[in-house]
Amino acid sequence: MDDRFSFSIAATDGKARTGKIAMQRGDIRTPAFMPVGTAATVKAMKPETVRATGADIILGNTYHLMLRPGAERVAKLGGLHKFMNWERPILTDSGGYQVMSLSDLTKMSENGVEFQSHLDGSLHMLTPERSMEIQRLLGSDIVMAFDECTKNGATRKEAVLSMERSMRWAKRSRDGFDSGKDHAKKAALFGIQQGSLDKDIRAASAEALIEIGFDGYAIGGLAVGEGQEAMFDVLDYAPDQLPTDKPRYLMGVGKPDDLVGAVERGVDMFDCVLPSRSGRNGQAFTETGPINIRNAKFAEDLEPLDASCACPVCQTYSRAYLHHLIRSKEILGAMLMTEHNIAFYQSLMAGMRGAIAGGVFAAFASNFRGKYLPQ
Repeated sequence: MDDRFSFSIAATDGKARTGKIAMQRGDIRTPAFMPVGTAATVKAMKPETVRATGADIILGNTYHLMLRPGAERVAKLGGLHKFMNWERPILTDSGGYQVMSLSDLTKMSENGVEFQSHLDGSLHMLTPERSMEIQRLLGSDIVMAFDECTKNGATRKEAVLSMERSMRWAKRSRDGFDSGKDHAKKAALFGIQQGSLDKDIRAASAEALIEIGFDGYAIGGLAVGEGQEAMFDVLDYAPDQLPTDKPRYLMGVGKPDDLVGAVERGVDMFDCVLPSRSGRNGQAFTETGPINIRNAKFAEDLEPLDASCACPVCQTYSRAYLHHLIRSKEILGAMLMTEHNIAFYQSLMAGMRGAIAGGVFAAFASNFRGKYLPQ
């Protein structure tokens, strides 16, 4: 067995799968939710607290770490794992999402993308080769190919051109990754499917990626404003266009009900800033749906955030106290709310893994939807 990277499926239930990614820095149980540590930190959480929630892997971002503290500096300081005190696997986004989200600050060409830093206005050129180099300097365990995240509402012609560019960049990413021989011996490379909401364009993208060959395959270009119904329409076919024996990663998703629906359709990996960002802003996820702890009705509520949650926050603190912390803008409020949300997400993933293994995923999903009221 390859100790660099392997993926095994332990059980399936319908299209839903549960299994394990094995890497040198540890195993990743799937379906997996990866907390987002964009700038070498999951905001408002210590790495050991993130791990205690059940997270097997976290995500870092090439673009943001390129700007500060700089990939070369991180390498000089011993790599991202040592720098942030996280010894388990790290996946790094390639910077492709920022090609879309920071489009007002970019100039794109066939070679790559020139970014004007949102921090100080300095110019930075990000190409497939430079993205691979940055992720190598960071010491990433799962490296993402550099792509163009197609904007929501793109015309069919725009979606085709964008996808084809991403596929050319995927081949250059593959070559750039392979050139870093020492890193390539212990890391994995994932390709990213694009194609907007078009089944045929996504099929062509999948075919191109499979021909190049990757350790895993991401579904990109979703969660960019199209809405859950449109996203699920794509997920009804997109995972099936990708190899069954490789992990499938839905980038940037999502809300708890998004996760359940995507696992139902065959997705294995997820990341999203939502649980941490929401926590900092006073929103907690519970089995009955999200709540805004800022609301006055919680000022004297001695119940936990979620009576069914076993996390330390729910076992220790009341809604009234968390209401006070968030309304007072105390740092501890952001820390506790984020810890609960990440723990809630990890508990949801664990529940799905167990339900798939037990052959009762449909009942699990139905029970979840019967209780959970999305906003």
